[in-house]
Amino acid sequence: MTRKVADCRKYPSESHCTLTIAGEEDEVLRAAAEHAVSVHQYEDTPELREQIRGLLEDEKAGS
Repeated sequence: MTRKVADCRKYPSESHCTLTIAGEEDEVLRAAAEHAVSVHQYEDTPELREQIRGLLEDEKAGS
């Protein structure tokens, strides 16, 4: 299974967040949603999770 990556540096924010999360898709999705709520003040909704899922990228070899 290909690991997935969520990288806050790719998305502008007022906090200039640099967090990167990598792992299996469900793990990254859960952690990224928790991060979006606790740090970026989003509401945890199915729409947020689908948006995050669409932004996940495959981890590049050697990362």
